[in-house]
Amino acid sequence: MQKTKKSIAKRFKLSAKGKLMRRTPGFRHLMATKSSKQKRRASQDKQVDAGRAANLKRGLPHGL
Repeated sequence: MQKTKKSIAKRFKLSAKGKLMRRTPGFRHLMATKSSKQKRRASQDKQVDAGRAANLKRGLPHGL
């Protein structure tokens, strides 16, 4: 039985349809200088690209 890689589990989540989702970087500070459009788009989760997702899913054996 494979253990879950906690560093992956903290940064990525699986959607209901099995897509690997990530947070947008640069959303923690310096918000006053960013446009409303940047902030709006950064607040939404992004999908991890397919090539990288296959590798990362191996670290989430239980589908967290």
